[in-house]
Amino acid sequence: MADAGKNNFEALYEITKSINSILEPVALLEKILEAATAHLNAERGSILLADDKKERGYSVVAAKNFGSKDSSDQFAASSSVIQTVFSSGNPVLTFDASSDERFESSRSIAAQKILSIICIPLKANERVTGAIYLDSSVSRKAFTDESLKFLTVFGHLAAIAIENAQRYSSLRDENERLRSEVDSTRLFTSMVGKSEAWKRVLAITKRVLDVDVAVLITGESGTGKELIARAVHDGGLRGGKPFVTVNCSAIPEQLMESELFGYVKGAFTGASTDKKGLVEVAQGGTLFLDEVADLPLQLQPKILRLLQEKEYRRVGDTKNRTADIRIIAATNRDMLEEVKAGRLREDLYFRLNVVHIHLPPLRDRKEDIPLLASHFVRRAAEAYKRTVDGIHPDAMHVLLANQWAGNVREFQNVIERAVVLCNGSQLTKEDFMFDGEDRGAMTRSAATLADFERQIIEATLAEMGGNRTRTAEKLGVSLRWLQYRLKEWSGE
Repeated sequence: MADAGKNNFEALYEITKSINSILEPVALLEKILEAATAHLNAERGSILLADDKKERGYSVVAAKNFGSKDSSDQFAASSSVIQTVFSSGNPVLTFDASSDERFESSRSIAAQKILSIICIPLKANERVTGAIYLDSSVSRKAFTDESLKFLTVFGHLAAIAIENAQRYSSLRDENERLRSEVDSTRLFTSMVGKSEAWKRVLAITKRVLDVDVAVLITGESGTGKELIARAVHDGGLRGGKPFVTVNCSAIPEQLMESELFGYVKGAFTGASTDKKGLVEVAQGGTLFLDEVADLPLQLQPKILRLLQEKEYRRVGDTKNRTADIRIIAATNRDMLEEVKAGRLREDLYFRLNVVHIHLPPLRDRKEDIPLLASHFVRRAAEAYKRTVDGIHPDAMHVLLANQWAGNVREFQNVIERAVVLCNGSQLTKEDFMFDGEDRGAMTRSAATLADFERQIIEATLAEMGGNRTRTAEKLGVSLRWLQYRLKEWSGE
């Protein structure tokens, strides 16, 4: 007996070292079951954890030599023993289960010819959280009192290891959730704007991050359609996976199908090897169809099938392939007009337009111009190693007066160019260069500009609750200048 005790002690020492190094719950449970069955020479074994959602009060989470851990019939032979352990919190050892008075009414024990059973509870803070069950149909007295002592001590150690692994898993999941929230917050910090129109764009964008549906982004050139598409991808379910952009207007019509879907060797002259298409490159991630209104009409049914069935076929191939991708499309055209003109299939339009995000032109969100200007000045100054840190109020008037036909893209280019040309710490009117059309917009009547200036200031002041300091900061002007303007308008 002394040798058996020594062997048990050594086995517990080795097993404890092993299981304490495993933090993945599933792998840990499998290791615990493997160690218990191996040391006690059990034919079958299972680990069960308490589960209030199950009618029997527990779930089978690991099993060895049973048909299926998901089938209650496979565990019917031991159900009476397991229920006894869960309800009493005490271990069960039976040398001859078929003649044990405690289980003589169990038809399943007789049906599966179980001879020896050992089952011990797993406890955490005196609460039964699970059980380890082993049995044998070969030998009576397959398990002894020493077996019970070993398995009981082992069960205490296993319960602690399981609880630690579950806590680790829970903390890891919570950490990933929080990191995802932080990443999502960071994602939108580059999307500068406080106007109501821009707030609506961001609100819709945030709602579709965790919903894997097709998104159609519309808006004039330069409004930031690809920026929104990337935000949906990076902050969504497929973040970290490929983001593949297809400029539908830049690929020749005759090459579009092979570029998107790929081709097989011999499909056409020059196809000397198989080639992946962009759909396959995007597998697991997002396919961004920019300028989607330029898709060739004959290719549109295949894009529709890709959207509906998640299937496509390489050029020259005879079998379909499955695409695990999200599709985001963008265009600067009126899609309904394209449908009416017969250039776009109506069913494709509806499949692309599950969620629609329309980006307003910069001229419709001019209250965002001061924020955008400060943002781009800061970025450009850092990138080009300039000491520019602000914009003179007169220069800001020029920016506000412009119609920005090229929208945010043009605005950013103008700011960056001004930062490069600037000799001082503030951008002035002289630092900005516009083409003839922009200059015409800039030199509109003073009365119109004055009216617009007052409109912007009063709206921002109302948004800031009348706080002049915060209003000046948001507009990128000095408090002194703002107070002068307000005094001028009040007639004081």
